[in-house]
Amino acid sequence: MVVIKRALISVSNKTGVAEFAKNLVDLGYEVVSTGGTLKALANSGVPAVGVSDVTGFPECLGGRVKTLHPAVHGGILAMRDNPEHMRRLQELDITPIDIVAVNLYPFKEAIAKPDAELAEAIENIDIGGPAMIRSAAKNYPFVSVITDPADYTAIVDELKQSGFISEKTNFRLAAKAFIHTADYDSLIASYFKKRAGIETFPPTLSLTYEKVQSMRYGENPHQKAAFYKEKLPAEGTIARAAQLHGKELSFNNINDTHGALELLREFDEPTVVACKHSNPCGLGCGQTIAEAWTKAYNADPVSVFGGIICANREIDASTAAEINKIFVEIVLAPSFSPAALEILKKKKNIRLLTLNMGKASLEVDIKKVSGGLLAQEIDDSLLPNDIKIVTKRAPTDKEMADMIFAFKIVKHTKSNGIAIGKDDQSIGIGCGQVNRIWATRQAIEHGLEALGPGALKGAALASDAFFPFPDCAEAAAEAGITAIIQPGGSVNDQKSIDMCDKHGIAMVFTGMRHFRH
Repeated sequence: MVVIKRALISVSNKTGVAEFAKNLVDLGYEVVSTGGTLKALANSGVPAVGVSDVTGFPECLGGRVKTLHPAVHGGILAMRDNPEHMRRLQELDITPIDIVAVNLYPFKEAIAKPDAELAEAIENIDIGGPAMIRSAAKNYPFVSVITDPADYTAIVDELKQSGFISEKTNFRLAAKAFIHTADYDSLIASYFKKRAGIETFPPTLSLTYEKVQSMRYGENPHQKAAFYKEKLPAEGTIARAAQLHGKELSFNNINDTHGALELLREFDEPTVVACKHSNPCGLGCGQTIAEAWTKAYNADPVSVFGGIICANREIDASTAAEINKIFVEIVLAPSFSPAALEILKKKKNIRLLTLNMGKASLEVDIKKVSGGLLAQEIDDSLLPNDIKIVTKRAPTDKEMADMIFAFKIVKHTKSNGIAIGKDDQSIGIGCGQVNRIWATRQAIEHGLEALGPGALKGAALASDAFFPFPDCAEAAAEAGITAIIQPGGSVNDQKSIDMCDKHGIAMVFTGMRHFRH
């Protein structure tokens, strides 16, 4: 009896498939194929048998049904060391299938189109492909399943060297196959969930991401790390940034830039955010991006050294020249003028990124914890519809503008957080402290150190959560701050109000907290 070695090849991604199939034919395999793959092989001069010739049943329903047949799945699932299985195959005249090379309809590409219709998405949901992949992976001791074209060469090399594919290799291929189908199904489920309007937090949560790069290390040199992105990342997110120049982005680079972008989205006017360790260290708004940079830099020239710079307007030559006077890790902007690029590229290690600053349509914020995930809605609010003036003196229009400016900053500062602002410039930022008075003192000290005592006079102070004691209001008064914005809600609110009234400070309660842990 002549033993037929058979490979079934049906791929959406046809990269390298003709060469792979030709190598299999040269190694004595009969190739069975379907539809577009069969045509591609024929056009390349590779002999192949149509799957209809194997099943004795024509492809039908516009190609929806091709491989869902016992002649296919029996050939894949039969256990070669099970006599009953092999006897039954012989009775049914089914030839075992030894290699299954399948990848799936381009569902991601279909839904990525701006004008993608539901009907097109539906037609790009593969049914037979996942079934064959899972069948082959389940029967990995006897069947090699290949879902990644990058594996073609290694498989051919192993066949040439050994005459067969080892069970160890097959197990690795099966693992990749199950990852492939799980990823595919998760993307489809996510699409349907969104279209169906199913609750944000369903009973089970499936996530799928694709690897962008392996990193030299994580937060610290002894930690391995990688960067993954969503299959279809939203506009305006760090995963969409394009790198024009500089070293490869590190784990901390990406994390810090994400933090700077979150704050930058709060502003529409020309704005520059300087960020260090995921906290803002300087922020400025101006008529031009050059003016915004000057304000952001002057707010904390010490901390901005080695930091991340994010701007929401094109970087021009004059701004680039000023940035180049110091060391920064990253400059991100919607674009750079040719002259600005020429200036900044003089430093070989600086990373230059471009990003469309459109509003990112994020849905859920996820934090990994031991054994699980915390998921919450994105904090995309700043103020409620109504805020409450709680002091005898109401803030002036100028003070109110400064308070809102500072409140935007403190919203994106690690808790406990305090931000002081005036004239569209951050004056001092206190972040990540274990009590609020420390954060207040830190913000005041930073303002005094960077800009001098005059900068604090008439400034506004924002707190991400309520004042537990009147000490913060007292410290603000001593520094010359004249307006405070905070959520309120402490049992000691009245003591803080009284302290503000004593010093003529206007204070506003928002009723909205912005913890950031």
